[in-house]
Amino acid sequence: MSFRRYLEVLAEQERGENLPANHVPSTFLFAFAGTRIVGRVSIRHALNPYLERFGGHIGYVVVPEYRRQGYATAILRQSLQIARQRLGLKRVLVTCEDDNVGSIKTIEKNGGVLESIVTGPDGDKPKRRYWIAPAE
Repeated sequence: MSFRRYLEVLAEQERGENLPANHVPSTFLFAFAGTRIVGRVSIRHALNPYLERFGGHIGYVVVPEYRRQGYATAILRQSLQIARQRLGLKRVLVTCEDDNVGSIKTIEKNGGVLESIVTGPDGDKPKRRYWIAPAE
């Protein structure tokens, strides 16, 4: 699909239109350093059963060459502000794989409190489930 159409699909997903089965409305944002995309984030407006157990409200990724430079911490911090201010979320669930030290540190720097560690649906790697109360 063209980039223009891709952006239209993202706008539809944010409005909750034409969602695939088992998907929830979500806000998708790119993270930039100057003109370079350094990462992206998906902020889910609600949780379905799968997201409540494994995926959480916020999913982010940083381009490998930009990792360990503070971008993930900044992306998550700004995403929490959006979740609170625009979506009205009082508590946000963020998950990561149990062996992802970088994400563990990022989530904990942003106030994440570990609730549990669960096994994936098909015996996948265990996931750490953190709750964060975004600042007002």
